[in-house]
Amino acid sequence: MNSFLPLEVITSKILLIRKQRVMLDRDLAALYGVGTKVLNQAVKRNLNRFPTDFMFQLSEEEFKNWKSQFVTSNSDKMGLRKSPFAFTEHGILMLSSVLRSEKAVDVNILIMRVFVRLRNLLATHESLQKQVTELDHKQKKTNEDVQMLMAAVNMLLDPPVEESQKRIGFYKE
Repeated sequence: MNSFLPLEVITSKILLIRKQRVMLDRDLAALYGVGTKVLNQAVKRNLNRFPTDFMFQLSEEEFKNWKSQFVTSNSDKMGLRKSPFAFTEHGILMLSSVLRSEKAVDVNILIMRVFVRLRNLLATHESLQKQVTELDHKQKKTNEDVQMLMAAVNMLLDPPVEESQKRIGFYKE
């Protein structure tokens, strides 16, 4: 098992594109220890295993946005002449059957663990967000109840004076 590969390295390679968590072909190739061209050729030989919900190619606009995140201006040196392929979690799983090396299997296991961890974190986040929303709603309701109670107490302590009644004694102006 390739336990030398920190999970943080894999996590940093996961991007959010088209509201999906994906990894790009070049990052996956680097993790698997193969060239991007080798990975893409293996995929093209097995295209029937990669429907559009498993893999898609970045559009020109997505590609430009992604490239603009890099400070390096020479895209030829970075190998960015054409739009990369983005693999969803299922596509990455399918890669292990296309790339038959032991390293590919080991790296795939690590990647799947990262995706599971992310899914669990997101579920926890959604649960916490729901609880905070419920608490906020309860607090607003409690604040309204406290305001009504304070108004009632203030009325008891300082009842309104009708204009026909004149106060007797000393009073503040």
